[in-house]
Amino acid sequence: MKTVLTQRQKEVLEFIKKTVEQQGMPPTVAEITTDLGVSSTNGIRGHLQALARKGAIELVPNASRGIRLLGGYQGADNAQDGNEEEGLPVIGRVAAGSPILAAEHIEDHYKINPDQFKPRAHYLLRVQGMSMRDVGILDGDLLAVHSTSTAENGQIVVARLEDEVTVKRLKKKDHMIYLKAENPDFETIKVDFRKQHIEIEGVAVGLLRYL
Repeated sequence: MKTVLTQRQKEVLEFIKKTVEQQGMPPTVAEITTDLGVSSTNGIRGHLQALARKGAIELVPNASRGIRLLGGYQGADNAQDGNEEEGLPVIGRVAAGSPILAAEHIEDHYKINPDQFKPRAHYLLRVQGMSMRDVGILDGDLLAVHSTSTAENGQIVVARLEDEVTVKRLKKKDHMIYLKAENPDFETIKVDFRKQHIEIEGVAVGLLRYL
């Protein structure tokens, strides 16, 4: 049975989806409050709790962007049907020196329409570790990735550095690339691309919890 959302809950959910699609991470409560033009965060927190009860999102404690869209949710009016074929490949641990989409890395397929993401998702990468915790990306989550070799400052990227694949926020300056964690327990990775080889494998376009 389809879960019924109030109009305001739909507006909150749509803003969360839009922010994830455009920025690769969920909004803060303050950003939702500002976007919807309300004066208090308390009402927005109530709507988020209601969305969590209805299975649309999961709230992550102690994280400033602690909102995760749940991939299996179909309650919103504009929910998309799964891909007619196998769905998006779910990529697990990537072996050194081999392409991300190599068959040995595909551990499953997830029935979701890749055009739900903007730009279109090409695969789902299973997150390993907690280095991006403070933007709500947790160990075991599925990061929707658009395959591209270029990215802009501030985007969350999938990068390959010396045969290791990592998810970090990108900053470029002169001949340096900085891969910044969103967790103070992890140091920023600094890469001088005149001396080290680095490849951008894709940019984050969404986040799912694998149900």
